[in-house]
Amino acid sequence: MAKSIDMDVNAEAVNSIGGIDIGVIIFYIVGIIAVGCWAGMRNKNKQESAKDYFLAGGTLKWPAIGLALFATNISTVHLVSLAQTGFDEGLLSGNYEWMAVFTLIILGVFFAPFYIRSKVTTLPDFLEKRYSRTCRDWLAVMSVVSAIAIHIAFALYTGAVVLKGMFGFPILYSVIGVAILTGIYTVVGGLMAVVLTESIQTIVLLLGACFVTYFCWTKLGSSGESVIDLITSHAQIKNEAGEVVDSKLSMLKSGGHSPWYAFLLGFPVLGIWYWCADQTIVQRVLGAKDENHARVGSIFAGFIKILPVFIFILPGLMFYAIVQQGIIPESAMPTKLVDGKEVIDSSQTYAVMIRELLPVGLKGVVAAALLSALMSTVSGALNSISTLVSYDIYKRFKEDADDQHLVKVGRIACVAATIISIIISLQLDRFGSIIQGLNTLIGYIAAPITAVFVMGVFWKKASSKAAVITLALGFVVSLALMVFSFTGVTIPVWSEVPFLMQAFYLCVFYVIIIAIISTINPHEHTEESEKLYWNTPFEALQGEAWKGIGNYKTLSAVLVCIMLVLFYTFR
Repeated sequence: MAKSIDMDVNAEAVNSIGGIDIGVIIFYIVGIIAVGCWAGMRNKNKQESAKDYFLAGGTLKWPAIGLALFATNISTVHLVSLAQTGFDEGLLSGNYEWMAVFTLIILGVFFAPFYIRSKVTTLPDFLEKRYSRTCRDWLAVMSVVSAIAIHIAFALYTGAVVLKGMFGFPILYSVIGVAILTGIYTVVGGLMAVVLTESIQTIVLLLGACFVTYFCWTKLGSSGESVIDLITSHAQIKNEAGEVVDSKLSMLKSGGHSPWYAFLLGFPVLGIWYWCADQTIVQRVLGAKDENHARVGSIFAGFIKILPVFIFILPGLMFYAIVQQGIIPESAMPTKLVDGKEVIDSSQTYAVMIRELLPVGLKGVVAAALLSALMSTVSGALNSISTLVSYDIYKRFKEDADDQHLVKVGRIACVAATIISIIISLQLDRFGSIIQGLNTLIGYIAAPITAVFVMGVFWKKASSKAAVITLALGFVVSLALMVFSFTGVTIPVWSEVPFLMQAFYLCVFYVIIIAIISTINPHEHTEESEKLYWNTPFEALQGEAWKGIGNYKTLSAVLVCIMLVLFYTFR
């Protein structure tokens, strides 16, 4: 486990902040809270329905859906890890971004139509319609736990670490401050406030990332050599004999901890859960105005997901070249002890890039972008938790609860989740690698849920009994594997399997369980569940679609072609 060395970064960070930067940050925070509260209170003179609060009244159009999907996805964990992997490994982690494009197409083409047609408020609600009430209960509990642990706690802690590195803010104050400020407009405004603020935050986030990319490019070019040549030369990986054996610009590798086949087989397990079956993400789609807005919004998010490789990961690689060229001294990077040796702490790459490259004023803009990533993730997760608790847990025991009562319960759940997330996030410093802990958690949770959703949507015989057993077994296995991972207990052979392949093997295991049990005990369909599976994948392409460029099938085809060209170019 790595132990960080105190490099007195805080004092240096504080001294690098100008009054303009602080002013920009304060203006941004006040503005976002005001917009979010306005979105929630503008209809205070009329009776607020639960659908208005949790699903924005079913009025969301495709641009807002696409921007909100992207904003919720890009958290501070995302920004920090992508810059770090760009510095350490180059573009390899870009596979997570570009593979997500295909799962967003799957969301738009195959899953979104059923979610809109069944008029569900939550994904557990969908599982009840497709399988049974017991399935809904299991998924509701798993979804609340994953939203608190994955989307909020990890995001709060990582964001606080970056803010400490940039501005010297104590982690405790950052965690509490951001959680409370984000919770204010989320509790008041519901999904409409979340989506409206996320749309603004996406623009600020992309703008800030573009600034960082631009200044990395110009700083690297200040040496007088070609930027492309410098990136290419420093991206080369050489053996002990000095021979070039690989490149950090390559996204397809045959060995290491992330070989290409692991991405191809394992990522869909994580991606389908995250983009198609996770309440925090999919809630934006559930609030769509109609089926086509849901589909096109999902695919629009896929187009935006092309950008992170170039504006989040590539700058990390460029900054590596900047440090190697001596343009910025290596001493600007904090260090840590690994096995008794002092090495660069690359987890602070993004914070150091901002501190060293950006002029006064722009530091505040990019800090606002970091807050955008953090606040949008937290607000989206809080809104999904309030929805799950109200509809899938509370209403189970109080079926006669009216809309106003459900909204009140949802707001209470929001506050409670905020407090719990703060407590959990302050304990995460005990892990040697926050990113590894997060990825491990996602992989274990994703496998059973992905198996249940995929089999339910694409196989008529997938039964309720099989789904319940899979979710229950998956919960127990996931919990056991997480305990082993975080306590340092290794499982022979299994521990040596690449992380993504572990997710793939687990998913195959659960699919086999569903297939066997469903064959023995076929599902007895209701009139409603008969409409919630595809007889063939091609049936999904027969629905009503907008004409021209707005046709979801046309957009999907164009996006697939673009991705194939990109993967070929960076092979």
